Amino acid sequence: MDGFSRKRAYVETYGCQMNISDGELMEGILAADGYEIVDTPEEADVVLVNTCAIRERAEQRVLGRVSQLTGLKRERPDLVIGVTGCMAQRMGKTLLEQAPDVDLVMGPDGYRSLPERLAALEGRRSWTSSAKRRGPQLAVLDLDLGENYEGLEQRRTSDISAWLPIQRGCNHRCTFCIVPYVRGPEKNRDPVVILQEVVDIAASGVTQVTLLGQTVNSYTAGDWDFPRLLRAVARTPGIRRVRFQSPHPNDVTPELVEVMRSEPAVCDHLHLPAQSGNSRVLKRMLRRYTVESYLEKVEMVRAAIPDIAVSTDIIVAFPGETPEEFEDTLDLMRTVRFDDAFTYKYSPREGTPATRMPAEDFIAPDEAQARLERLIEVSREIQAEITASEVGRVVEVLVEKEARTDGQLLGRTEGNKAVAFPADPALIGTYQTVRLVATTSATFVGELVGDGALVESA
Repeated sequence: MDGFSRKRAYVETYGCQMNISDGELMEGILAADGYEIVDTPEEADVVLVNTCAIRERAEQRVLGRVSQLTGLKRERPDLVIGVTGCMAQRMGKTLLEQAPDVDLVMGPDGYRSLPERLAALEGRRSWTSSAKRRGPQLAVLDLDLGENYEGLEQRRTSDISAWLPIQRGCNHRCTFCIVPYVRGPEKNRDPVVILQEVVDIAASGVTQVTLLGQTVNSYTAGDWDFPRLLRAVARTPGIRRVRFQSPHPNDVTPELVEVMRSEPAVCDHLHLPAQSGNSRVLKRMLRRYTVESYLEKVEMVRAAIPDIAVSTDIIVAFPGETPEEFEDTLDLMRTVRFDDAFTYKYSPREGTPATRMPAEDFIAPDEAQARLERLIEVSREIQAEITASEVGRVVEVLVEKEARTDGQLLGRTEGNKAVAFPADPALIGTYQTVRLVATTSATFVGELVGDGALVESA
């Protein structure tokens, strides 16, 4: 690359929906600065690996990917490699030491300055020779209590659905979680700006929006709370479906449930992380609720919206979890009967309180794996029973893309369940009525009802 005269960037994202949204944000920032966003690292002058730090396995995957990109850099010494996101914030300058071919490490609050930081790296190259010694490196790791990225436009990659962050950071301090330390405290965006962004999304033809936040339903801004914002988003002309992730059980209020019940655009799906089925473990996790209060929230939601799909997150083998307490988690699974569950074994994250618990509390890896496998088995059994009971139902799906099987499309129900069915690709982006005729694992097999004519999106 000669003085960045040909500015091409590639962003590769790992992790949660917030990371996906951040990847789109970085692409938008770079595009506004004149970069061409390309589809592969081989085409790029700048490669940014946007990372997750929630679990060790995710970080190891990223380090492996960076190692692969190092080979590309040896062929093209002027290639700039950056690592951004939560893992970059957590590891900081240590990452630069472990991966000497990485030029830039940038945390989640540094993206606004991305173009100038890349320009600074280019300036430093004028006085160093990568052929003789390691090139210049730059770490941007300051947490900014006011950074909400207002005024910057994401480069949205989907014509079907839009991710919309309304909140960054987290005020909770769950003992297992690294998020507050890499994303900082909770920062809520201006509701007027959010709603204008929703209007713009609808004007672009996108009909589904997902509101994002670490504890999204704790959102407050002036006299706005989350139920009020959710209702306003749901009533935006052109928006047909609204989702939100991930709520905290403590902020599932009667007011929120009423909005979910009464607003047709709010999907009948609630992802409600439980994390454990034992109250003592929840207290050690600093989750701020008990199993009993969690069950009360689920009961309240289902009483108002009987057909709602409920999914969850569960961690097993948290330090100190006894076999009996693990059994309590299985009992919670059987009691609630989640439509889907994202299951994990505890992964120590350096800097979190849980890592400082007594050494004897940590559960042996083979036992932790055994618990996880049993949890997955119970979860899949429940999910299979639920999906089997839904065969024969007629549902509306938003058609998202072509399925893996030739001639089939993939859509999602309000309950966020995948349905594959034979249809013309012209239906992608529309809403279709489909009969569920069979299930394969977590995916339904469906058939179009009627003549498959395009359904109006608003």
